[in-house]
Parts: sequence; C-alpha cells; structure tokens
Amino acid sequence: MALLQILHYPDPVLSKKAEPVTEFDDDLKQLAEDMAETMYAAPGIGLAAPQVGVSKRMVIIDCAPKDEPAQLTILVNPEICDAEGECFEEEGCLSVPDYYASVHRHSKITIRYQDLTGHAHQAEAEGLLAICCQHEFDHLEGILFVDRLSPLKRGIFRKKWQKLQARQMEKM
Repeated sequence: MALLQILHYPDPVLSKKAEPVTEFDDDLKQLAEDMAETMYAAPGIGLAAPQVGVSKRMVIIDCAPKDEPAQLTILVNPEICDAEGECFEEEGCLSVPDYYASVHRHSKITIRYQDLTGHAHQAEAEGLLAICCQHEFDHLEGILFVDRLSPLKRGIFRKKWQKLQARQMEKM
C-alpha cells in the first residue's frame, strides 16, 4: 500500500469528468487499497480517484463514527438513480483543505454501482452517507463542492482561498 498525493484546488484534473472503469483487475484493487490508506491518513470520510490524479469512476467512502469499526465502501462506476428530500449541511473536502461551506444536497438517494470484481449492486443511502456519496460522485463529474455555492459565496471562497495560499507560502 502507498499514500497517494491528494490534488488541491485549482488543479485542472479536478475539473475533468472521469472515465468509466472497464477493467476489474489487480491494478484497480491496488488503487482502492492505496486510496483507502490515503483517505484514512488525511483523515477523511470519502475520496474519489480523480482527487489522486486517476481519471477513473471510483470512490471510496467510510462514514463510520470514529469510535466504531471501519465500514469502507468501494463504489465503481457509481450513479444516482433516484433522489428525494433536501438537506443543507456543512461540507469540507480533502482537495480544498481548511475550507467549509453548507451545500444543498438530497437527503436520501438510491445508487447503482459495481464492486471491485465488476458485480452490479444497488443500495439506498441517507443522512451523512447520502451527502458523502453525492459529494464524491460530483468529483467524478469534475465538480467540487465550492462549485455548488452561490456566485456570492464562490467569490468569498476565492478570496479566502487566496489568503490561505498566501499564508502557506509565507510559512515556507
């Protein structure tokens, strides 16, 4: 296993649509293991392959509370086939470190996906899991959570981001 580099906004790879997975081989399994190690080390609750520079439609998620055993879920070629309800919760992103904002999402979704062997599955998700799935699926479409903010809030984000980057450069 290996820790992968997480790409940060505004890396252009993060704004590109990922390609479907067509080969369910040992390389895909290794990528999933490396992504899991990277996500847990970050720490985060979700990670999409484009965030580590791989244009594949795969995400990993673990929304288990910290005091409970891990519940790693690997979703290959995921898609939302039904959605209902609304929620407006604060989100963060490993590709946009140190920035949080509330985003509108569906409160319950039905998803279709494949596992690492290519077998098809369907599942329902609600609450934090539904939010995390939608957030990670957006990465597969080249969308960051800050892209879902209002134009005013996006402008505020860009100014804050520039200040954060300037502070980090001063520390170097």
